[in-house]
Amino acid sequence: MPRTNGRSRTVAAGFLLPALLLLGALVVYPIGYSVRRSLFDRSGDSFVGLDNYLSLVTDDSLRTAVRNNLIWLVVAPLVATALGLVFAVLTERVRWGTAFKLVVFMPMAISMLAAGIIFRLVYEQDPDRGVANAVWVGVHDTFAESSGFPRARPLPVHPLKAAGGGAYVTKEPVRAGVPVLLPLVGVAPGQMPQDARPAHAPARTGADVTGTAWLDFTRGGGGKPNVVDPAELGLKGLRIEAVRDGKVVATATAAADGSFALPADRADGALLRLPASNFREQYNGVEWLGPTLVTPAVIGAYVWMWAGFAMVLIGAGLAAVPRELLEAARMDGANEWQVFRRITVPLLAPVLVVVLVTLMINVLKVFDLVFVIAPGSAQDDANVLALQLYRSSFGTDADLGVGSAISVVLLLLVLPVMVVNIRRIRRESRR
Repeated sequence: MPRTNGRSRTVAAGFLLPALLLLGALVVYPIGYSVRRSLFDRSGDSFVGLDNYLSLVTDDSLRTAVRNNLIWLVVAPLVATALGLVFAVLTERVRWGTAFKLVVFMPMAISMLAAGIIFRLVYEQDPDRGVANAVWVGVHDTFAESSGFPRARPLPVHPLKAAGGGAYVTKEPVRAGVPVLLPLVGVAPGQMPQDARPAHAPARTGADVTGTAWLDFTRGGGGKPNVVDPAELGLKGLRIEAVRDGKVVATATAAADGSFALPADRADGALLRLPASNFREQYNGVEWLGPTLVTPAVIGAYVWMWAGFAMVLIGAGLAAVPRELLEAARMDGANEWQVFRRITVPLLAPVLVVVLVTLMINVLKVFDLVFVIAPGSAQDDANVLALQLYRSSFGTDADLGVGSAISVVLLLLVLPVMVVNIRRIRRESRR
């Protein structure tokens, strides 16, 4: 019998030996070498002790990487797990739950590199190209009045002058029966109203203060300043205000041909003002990849990818929850929120811990999303330890001592999470 046990151990050792050799060559040796290399300088010749580790808290870029990693570690797993929990619970109650799960899980089928390229386009600053800003600008313009003619302005020879704050005012008071000319330039063809018509000189009438607001520019050349030429278009929608003693006494809006009229009893003798709301720059949305929002933006891309992973695992745990407990709670008068908070979530606690731990280990190694999404100008602000490890270890300015120190720190950060996960698996196996 002992001989059989010895032979079994030999066979087992023979089967384990290749795996142990690979483990030693690919895991143990690199870890030992990184620890040793982190104690030497850039060249690897001089022993510097813990100086490379101290640089993690003294160097600005390394401090930013550590701070961002802490943000990732707290925010990304919690948000992805919370969304996965919500999706898993809600998809049980909708008819197209399976199709919804497929759509939410689909991002897991693509690589981090591909997801980074997708979200680099999503976060594009130009609303005509970036989906995020297109939606944001659309919502903003729904509730805020947009400018009709950004960058429009009068020429020095025009009868208008700057009034401060981006507005323009006539140089002389207007009179009833004397047509008012309000010429502007600087309006791009694409910003002209599609239904704008050729402008025409206003008619003389003593009943109102009349005038024309038009684009004093003839395509192809020609035309005279301060004269309504046949090929020039009216500035439809331009707002005109009559101002007396600093107060607005009458308002008008230019028609498709640029014509407008103001009551003589109010506007006669007043100055006409074109308010700044006509000319302010169009709202171009949020600078998602700027220094302030680049880290939340990249975390958003990560959550988009991994919320489906959390949903699938939590959904599997939810399928094992006894329905009798849920129905009994409802029969006892508990509402859906109470059932969710007091029964569903506690029963799903082991699954939620698995998802959280897995995502925490994953975010500590995030590199490609940050590298691809963050532009060069904001990459320092979005820096994380894995990206800094790459930047410190490769290139013409590489410092292998600092790079090795970062890799050791990452290992130390992952180890506690792995220990918790291993203990949880052992406890589960004993049940």
